[in-house]
Amino acid sequence: MIGGKAATAMEDLVSGVRQAANFMQQFHSYLESEKQWKALMEFILLHLPDYHDPPNGGGCLDQLLSNSMVWANHLFLGCSYNKALLDKVMEMAGGMKVEDLPQFVTRSELMKKHQS
Repeated sequence: MIGGKAATAMEDLVSGVRQAANFMQQFHSYLESEKQWKALMEFILLHLPDYHDPPNGGGCLDQLLSNSMVWANHLFLGCSYNKALLDKVMEMAGGMKVEDLPQFVTRSELMKKHQS
């Protein structure tokens, strides 16, 4: 059995993990699949240290959450956005790998196919 300092350290670790999980859970939408949520959570956690809101607010966390949704909507739903914004979120995603993404055909691609 663990006792003393080791037990206190273990309790602190478990408490910290629970707090982190509860913090992240507030951003989980019931409309997201488990796959989408895991990818979003990875994106958010990757950048969270750089986007802490200052003590008086400032909306840095809101910006991170917005960027994460742009990234996820582009990948999972095929949404298109301003090129500069898409470039930014794709750069933020860096080397993140998401498997089995849906394939989308743009309107322009469909029109070209019908004109041929």
